[in-house]
Amino acid sequence: MVHRVVVSYGQPTDPAAFDAHYRDAHAALALKVPGLLRFTWGHGKPMDPSQPAPYLVAELDFESEQAMGEAFGTPEGQAAAGDVANFATGGATMAHFDVHEVR
Repeated sequence: MVHRVVVSYGQPTDPAAFDAHYRDAHAALALKVPGLLRFTWGHGKPMDPSQPAPYLVAELDFESEQAMGEAFGTPEGQAAAGDVANFATGGATMAHFDVHEVR
């Protein structure tokens, strides 16, 4: 079963700088995290205009919760986590869960 980490980023003070750093630096760090099966990200848009959406959402998939924990404990995982303070001026919220597929 896949275990997923979802990171939701709030509205940054400088969206262009956020996007450049995320694309050019942070994504490269995340791709080096051992055990990463899949990494996707995109800018959020609200389904209901009266409710705000995250500025950007990233999803990182691992083989298991244990694999995720081990990955974030590595130097590569620590480097990616430590980099968040360099660009996430709107804050970041992380959650993780087992993925259940509905067919």
